[in-house]
Amino acid sequence: MVTHLGIEFTGIGDDFLEATMPVDHRTIQPMGLLHGGANVALAETLGSLAASLTVNPEKQHVVGLEINANHLKSVRSGKVKGIAKPIHLGKSTQVWEIKIFNEAEQLCCISRLTMAILDKK
Repeated sequence: MVTHLGIEFTGIGDDFLEATMPVDHRTIQPMGLLHGGANVALAETLGSLAASLTVNPEKQHVVGLEINANHLKSVRSGKVKGIAKPIHLGKSTQVWEIKIFNEAEQLCCISRLTMAILDKK
């Protein structure tokens, strides 16, 4: 899905992971607006990868439990940028906030992702 939607990772830091996604024929809905599902795919991609970077991959893996998204502003063209930041990093669950901005740095979507941390068997 990452390749299909054109998601590109653009930044990483101690407390964030960032990526962009184009608003084009792959990510718009019939009315020409960025599809809400594309926003959610970007949010889950960012939060899932960010969560996986916080665990020892030899001992644990992460899976999504729940995601929600509020679509605040429509986007018709260009790119959007998503930034994932942790809200809670527990032993068995994590909660991530993902904000998605348009090229004018206006908040277009905010999402919260809950991840489960599972021990490998």
